[in-house]
Amino acid sequence: MTNDEPAGGPVDGDPHRLPEYAERVLDVAELIPPGRVMTYGDVAEWLGEGGPRQVGRAMALYGGAVPWWRVVRSDGVLLPGHELRALDHYREEATPLRETPRAAQGHLPRLDMRRARWDGTDAGDMAHI
Repeated sequence: MTNDEPAGGPVDGDPHRLPEYAERVLDVAELIPPGRVMTYGDVAEWLGEGGPRQVGRAMALYGGAVPWWRVVRSDGVLLPGHELRALDHYREEATPLRETPRAAQGHLPRLDMRRARWDGTDAGDMAHI
């Protein structure tokens, strides 16, 4: 992997310096208001670069210090392996959820994407991202 690839490894051998694309993804994640979400594809579209997989990779590698639970799958399914931690955040922030029937396997809620999705229109001057 080269340093030119989105969401790659350390830049110029510095393990503390993030790739520029990853920094931009994390900047967007920090803009998403509590109680709202953007999909991986939304973030890529908002940046005008990359795609859902590149955003997902950046979040997986570097997203621990930002509100990672606000960047989600487009189907509203909670992030596998992190469902309960994410659910705690969603409930704390009053993020709209769709409860599933108790008979459903796992019966974890999904995000109500119609109500929770944020389009970034009130993000202010974000020319630096």
